Amino acid sequence: MSESRPSSATRFVVGVSGSPGSLTALSRAAEEARRRGAELWPGLAWEPPGGDPAARRFPAAAVMVEEWDRLARERLLQALCDVFGSTDTGVPGQALVVRGALGPALVRTAGREDDILVVGAGGRGRLHRALWPSVSRYCLARATCSVLAVPASPLQAALAAVHRRNALRLPLDTGRLQREFETVPPAA
Repeated sequence: MSESRPSSATRFVVGVSGSPGSLTALSRAAEEARRRGAELWPGLAWEPPGGDPAARRFPAAAVMVEEWDRLARERLLQALCDVFGSTDTGVPGQALVVRGALGPALVRTAGREDDILVVGAGGRGRLHRALWPSVSRYCLARATCSVLAVPASPLQAALAAVHRRNALRLPLDTGRLQREFETVPPAA
């Protein structure tokens, strides 16, 4: 990814975790940045296991900080490679790795009024919503710039359903899958 100096150009700040939803958001952000002549700022935020308060209580965690940061950088580079085929997005901007919770880190990074914050808004079950806070909801509620919440691909939901059926050893209804594929437009 090409480095850039702070400029007055619109920035598309996108949260990247390596999840299918974040990869969809990264792809959409790059597409929009190209179309509008803007910069692309993909960012990955990380925290020590148990968060910063737990890391402060255990001195051994300080030794691991460099390793966790290195792993976060590798995950961001892998996400860029997964979406673009290399680490070069073809769009000016800067890739960021930030220590901290993802929602607050994205809101801080996209602090300018003309920034556009892009987050994945994947489908989440009730249990998942109850146990883990939603980054997209956090950003929508607190960002001072425009927020683009990119829904998950319909294929992602279909693959998750197939995975659940396989995990539970339930038979796959191939007739239903065939009907679904027949309704998908050819360009999708």
